[in-house]
Amino acid sequence: MDQSRGGRRTADDPSRFQPGIGLRPGEPDNPVAPLLPALYAALYESIAAHSRLGLNVVVDVGHHNRAILSDCARRLAGLPALLVGVRCPQEVVVERRRACGMTTDMEPVERWQTAVHDPGVYDLEVDTSELSPQQCAAAIREHLDADAPVTAFDRLAGT
Repeated sequence: MDQSRGGRRTADDPSRFQPGIGLRPGEPDNPVAPLLPALYAALYESIAAHSRLGLNVVVDVGHHNRAILSDCARRLAGLPALLVGVRCPQEVVVERRRACGMTTDMEPVERWQTAVHDPGVYDLEVDTSELSPQQCAAAIREHLDADAPVTAFDRLAGT
């Protein structure tokens, strides 16, 4: 709450946008859901602007809405943007959540894993159950150093 205004939320209070981009599949009635297209558009316009200026950007997001993903892809089409699919078997995800004291309900994990990998178009895929974070980063660096074509965003954008 914004204590400077008597404890009431105001139109410019960012907490009104929470949880924002962190929504999960199956929450279409969340009051923030209508803002997601604009929030992702702003994020991807910023990424595109950085890229056009020759700056490298690393973004860690999961897309579970194909319409938003397509829009994001159109914003990056033609830019040197690598789309990496990060996979991990559901059982490993649940075990990692258990180790952190998080809920181990398989249903939301299954829902996320299914939605976030639809349509499954990537330039590169890594599996965090088989590779350490350092090995995943090395695989991405190797892919970039090989000057392999980056086409996933173009394909998702339909260009």
